[in-house]
Amino acid sequence: MNAVLAYRTPAEAPVWRRRLLLSPLARIVLFVLLVVAAGFLVHGILSLLGWMSKDTPRPQAIAAAMLQTVVPTVFAYAVLVWWVERRRARELATARPLRDVLAGLAVGAGYMAAVVAVLWLLGAYEVVDTRTGIPFAGSLLIAGVATGIAEEIVFRGVLFRIVEEGLGTWAALLASALLFGFAHIHNPGATVWSSLAIAIEAGLLLGMVYQVTRSLLLCMALHAAWNFTQGTVFGVAVSGLPTKNSWLVPRMHGPDWLTGGAFGLEASVVAAGLGALVAALLLVHAGRNGTLVPWRPRAVPAAAPPASDNEVPALVTPPC
Repeated sequence: MNAVLAYRTPAEAPVWRRRLLLSPLARIVLFVLLVVAAGFLVHGILSLLGWMSKDTPRPQAIAAAMLQTVVPTVFAYAVLVWWVERRRARELATARPLRDVLAGLAVGAGYMAAVVAVLWLLGAYEVVDTRTGIPFAGSLLIAGVATGIAEEIVFRGVLFRIVEEGLGTWAALLASALLFGFAHIHNPGATVWSSLAIAIEAGLLLGMVYQVTRSLLLCMALHAAWNFTQGTVFGVAVSGLPTKNSWLVPRMHGPDWLTGGAFGLEASVVAAGLGALVAALLLVHAGRNGTLVPWRPRAVPAAAPPASDNEVPALVTPPC
């Protein structure tokens, strides 16, 4: 067994603390409550600033959307890691952060390019026009960066990581993938199939990317590039949300099961099949390297901090 978890509930902690604060379920519930509370606070502050009205200038509107998306999840995760788990977030402060970010960007963009290439070869994707001077900052910052950060913290940093600690890798994959997929069920054009497709191609794929690399930075960059490339570059809807400003203007041909229909490429069997294939390859890799955590693990160690990393960051004082 070579699997090393970021955190394990310490056996020496008092029983009440292990059950009410440090258990996997307690930490997930605490994170959700913190996100909700911080979300209300951020929304209230932005409303007082007048950044939530319909006539808000575009720069402030973009900033408000980013703050509403990122701040609650980052704050809640910081409290969870520093105050409750009392450790450094090594899944964010990786040994080679620039490498992780660049690798994630390349994989996310390459994945979408591969899906479009297959559809183009099948005659299902046709470029009818191109645009120049498009205002891509909003989609890059909101649909790309902000969504990538927030959703990866929630689904991989909290849900996958903590469920894997308590129930093992397979349970973590299933829970995080299904919840990630069906979190999009109310998006425009969504169906049960589109939610299942996202669970397969993104939920399983991103879950295994985190499991193999233990890098949230890589997952965030992959997610951001995936969204930006799909919408702003290739001009198709991102999880049902239409793209008005894109470099390429496409015309889709064929049935919805092939093109994804109004929901976008993520509901295409091509995207689902490619995602499932890559996730399966990563599972094989993890199995060969012994990093898959067994069902309800009992003896999988937590990552040992380096000698210089024994203290919680000075800006946060842990409770006694």
